[in-house]
Amino acid sequence: MGPTLAARLASPAARTGVYYASLFMTGAVSNPFLPIWLTERGVAPQEIGFINAAPIFAMIAINLVVGRIADRASDWRTVIVAGSIFAAIPPFFLLLTDGYLPVLIIWTLLIVPFQAIAPVVDAATYRMARRNGYDFGAIRVWGTIGFVVMTLVAGLVLDWQGAVAFVPLLIAVSLVRAALSLQLPLFRGHDDHFRPTYPIDAPISPLVAVRRGELWKPWFILTLIGASLLHGSHMMQMGFGALIWAEAGLPGWVIGILWAVAPTAEILAMFYFERITRRFAARHLIVIGCICGVIRWWGFGLEPDVWVLIALQTLHLATVGLTFLGITHFIANWTSEDIAAEAQSFFMMIRQVVTVIALVGFGYLAGAFGAGAFFVASLLSGLGAVMVFASLVLMNPKVEKAELKGVFR
Repeated sequence: MGPTLAARLASPAARTGVYYASLFMTGAVSNPFLPIWLTERGVAPQEIGFINAAPIFAMIAINLVVGRIADRASDWRTVIVAGSIFAAIPPFFLLLTDGYLPVLIIWTLLIVPFQAIAPVVDAATYRMARRNGYDFGAIRVWGTIGFVVMTLVAGLVLDWQGAVAFVPLLIAVSLVRAALSLQLPLFRGHDDHFRPTYPIDAPISPLVAVRRGELWKPWFILTLIGASLLHGSHMMQMGFGALIWAEAGLPGWVIGILWAVAPTAEILAMFYFERITRRFAARHLIVIGCICGVIRWWGFGLEPDVWVLIALQTLHLATVGLTFLGITHFIANWTSEDIAAEAQSFFMMIRQVVTVIALVGFGYLAGAFGAGAFFVASLLSGLGAVMVFASLVLMNPKVEKAELKGVFR
């Protein structure tokens, strides 16, 4: 007889899913609010760009340090809880702060802890799911659902109260995340209701990295770069998509629908994670995501009708959903649990370097060519596909499957 409903709700999977629902709420609140709130305080557009970029620069420097600390702790939960609590403190200072430089410092202190723990949460959850027979996608999907719901709530609050509600709402979601972190399970523990999907004491393949220096194998690093290039291609839409659509005459409610379609499609990929990963190799998922990125951004560059834009937005299922699942699966397959968080943070560091370069580059390209800059995003996705394809040539998926058989499955 299976576990009762109460037992399922108290399970490590359910408790982690609840936390995931709060994890990305800071971004959901800042997306519609932050530029408006800063503008009302006299912060110039270029300064707003620096405020958004500063946490990314900071994270490039400390990502690996946080990952290493998390791996060396008795459980990854320790770092996640500490980061969640620390991230809840800076929002209060925004109530007392005005001016560009103070906001820059406080915003960096607010975002850095959240960004630092995000790859640790992914690594810890994936390892826990694999150990206990959970569906990782069914847990991770609650992060996207929480983001979508809070984006809608933030939009309604913005219309109702205006930018004055930004800091109180930010404080609220930060406190909720900190509180929910306290109920997280021990990720290195076992759930008595489930049997492990692979033997914990199974021998480690010689191809699996057990130290950070082993992450630099060409076939491994090429995949991380390829996935990072695909992520970087999204910065054109993230930074300038809404502006370009507005200048093309699309009303706000249509732009809202276009933004909502993308994460909704991503949710589908998360729900079907287990079925997808049984049918496709991890790197194949990333290649599919890159090819869909080529199609998506090239279509955006042609400035089609709204219905075509909606159809192209559904490709977010592959360009973000499948790619995230693929890269997480890939990293977990080829790294030992001893460096799980550090390996995920290593990928995050590469992705953030590409993100910074892409944001700066697309800023110039969007100013010069408008929607035509999406063609460059399409080429960037294509380059990502080439990188991952080169990795497949260097390390055949059949070899991967043979090496990992009996170790992870």
